[in-house]
Amino acid sequence: MSASNRKIFVTNALPYANGDIHLGHLVGYIQADIWVRFQRMCGNEVHYVCADDTHGAPVMLRAEKEGLAPEVFIERVRVEHMRDFADFGVAFDNYHSTHSEENRAYAEDIYRRLRAAGMIETRAIEQFYDPVKQMFLADRYIKGECPKCAAKDQYGDSCEVCGAAYAPTELRNPYSAVSGATPELRSSEHYFFRLSDPRAVEFLREWTRATNADGSRRMPPEASNKMREWLGEAGENRLSDWDISRDAPYFGFEIPDAPGKYFYVWLDAPIGYLASFKHYADRVGLDVGDFIDPARAAASGTEMVHFIGKDILYFHALFWPAMLQFAGLRTPNFLNVNGFLTVDGAKMSKSRGTFITARSYLEQKLNPEWLRYYFAAKLNSNIEDLDLSLDDFVAKVNSDLVGKFVNIASRCAGFISKRFEGRLAASDAAALAPFGDAATLAQLTRAFNDRDYSLALREIMRLADVANVYVNDEKPWELAKDPAQHERLHRACSTALNQFRALAILLKPVLPQLAAQVEAFFGVAPFAWRDLAAPLPAGHAINPYAHLMTRVERKQIDALIEANRETLSSDSRSASGTAPASAAPATPAAAEAPAEAASPISIDDFGKVDLRIAKIVAAEHVEGAAKLIKLQLDIGEARPRQVFAGIKSAYDPALLVGRLTVMVANLAPRKMKFGLSEGMVLAASDDTGEVPGLFILSPDTGATPGMRVK
Repeated sequence: MSASNRKIFVTNALPYANGDIHLGHLVGYIQADIWVRFQRMCGNEVHYVCADDTHGAPVMLRAEKEGLAPEVFIERVRVEHMRDFADFGVAFDNYHSTHSEENRAYAEDIYRRLRAAGMIETRAIEQFYDPVKQMFLADRYIKGECPKCAAKDQYGDSCEVCGAAYAPTELRNPYSAVSGATPELRSSEHYFFRLSDPRAVEFLREWTRATNADGSRRMPPEASNKMREWLGEAGENRLSDWDISRDAPYFGFEIPDAPGKYFYVWLDAPIGYLASFKHYADRVGLDVGDFIDPARAAASGTEMVHFIGKDILYFHALFWPAMLQFAGLRTPNFLNVNGFLTVDGAKMSKSRGTFITARSYLEQKLNPEWLRYYFAAKLNSNIEDLDLSLDDFVAKVNSDLVGKFVNIASRCAGFISKRFEGRLAASDAAALAPFGDAATLAQLTRAFNDRDYSLALREIMRLADVANVYVNDEKPWELAKDPAQHERLHRACSTALNQFRALAILLKPVLPQLAAQVEAFFGVAPFAWRDLAAPLPAGHAINPYAHLMTRVERKQIDALIEANRETLSSDSRSASGTAPASAAPATPAAAEAPAEAASPISIDDFGKVDLRIAKIVAAEHVEGAAKLIKLQLDIGEARPRQVFAGIKSAYDPALLVGRLTVMVANLAPRKMKFGLSEGMVLAASDDTGEVPGLFILSPDTGATPGMRVK
């Protein structure tokens, strides 16, 4: 894509309106905001919008629990989300809601276009129904006893105790997690988007592999590879039709000409991008058609770029472009996909205090630009998880931002104010040369444009080292003691401040608040990328220097962790927020106690279990299952085994392919509603809650598929 005169419509994934913004969310929003700010510094026209994703049963039930109308509840959450994003410098041009008239109009129009194109069909399906709440239940709202191990209070698709996968109808003694009533199996007519239609399959196969007109790709290579796996090769059809309807009661938009039927939340959620843009465009006088009509978008050269998390790649790389294509609208130019956030190498955890909300971070008086810088220093264009190592966070912020960057100005600005009436001298051209080097600036421009922020910041910190070497060599504090060095002192401090200014320009997309302080210090207009071309001239007046940034203290991080830590007793609270009558207060000893050992077995019993090394050759989400991933496992047989594993909460399917694990190879095949499961993958979990999540087993280097574990 052209590096100048671009017109770009940019969106972030829509946060769901039933929870707080946390640091894991902020990875993708900070990544997008940095890119948008860089594009604007380059003179490009960018329209950056987002919205709250507000529809669905979870929002409806949460609002009911709080005694609020859904509309009141979602507006309260939207205001909280807007506040958190603004405080972290994520500057949307418009922040809207999917529960809007713009979104209703677009959803109905797109649905009618898809129906006219023959891409909608209806069919009857059977689901569990809650006779008390008088609503159909998604799998997540059905619980009961595992049909395999009889563990109680398991969800409707897989067992968290033994790992078995099953259909909700197989649960023993099922009950509704909403009302506690025994559910009934009922039939209902549902509406489907025909994603398996050969037209859709062929379009998606071409779209996911094709490039834009300028040769740029439409998604990261890892995402393209995943699409090929999901789609299969030419002649194959691995896609299933997509259920886009839900029955009343449901908080959402009613489907036209279908009383009591509502659009499933994922139908109107991405349409919310268009709705938020429409709401914004009407306010500022833009023509939406230039950005969403295929012919007009091609003629005007506009772009549509989405920033999303890898957990919603399936929706954005398959359903969304297919919906747009068969509704006669333009498809995205690019999908940027970020990974998950871990903290100190592990999943975010409430019990450890590492499930950190944006608000709690700010309430502990931590600078949001510390986090922006740290995230940027680890972000690149690949789909990689980002680890927030708390000790490294403290060290990196203090070293790079305080020790290297801010330190330059703090060591030189006072001399200009006190000795030279606040006016700069001509700078040393040789000392400034590295900061205007054409090859270096071209590399930094590419890095920011390609979202390889880690590369950009490494190069910027290299330049900061150059500036600090210059200051150390010139020693302005020594020059100030010798009246004969008056001119050299003036030139040295002016040169160092121009080096500092160049670094501030380069860092502005990442640190916009700090850059604004530097702009005020220099008394200049907001920095643009072109300002790197020349230093401030002799005679330019600066303002008195004020301290720009403090150091991070480890005690601040410890206080943050403690503020977010939930005890086991608070974790065990019921949905109403009060401890159940049967729950005894947890003691430290109880929290540390290991899980009770199972009854002893003989070596002959163990010998009956055939454990094999398995290579994961394919992995994908299971439509309609909240916890399942479908795996294809190579154990040295003629064909891979198909296994459904309840590990969706812990693993991204795209990152499982190629891994070795351990499976039970002689488990009797189990017929499920999603297909036949031909074994079981082994995973570890912690019963105490101190180490949340599931961890599949991995053999040591040298093991090969089919080897027996004994």
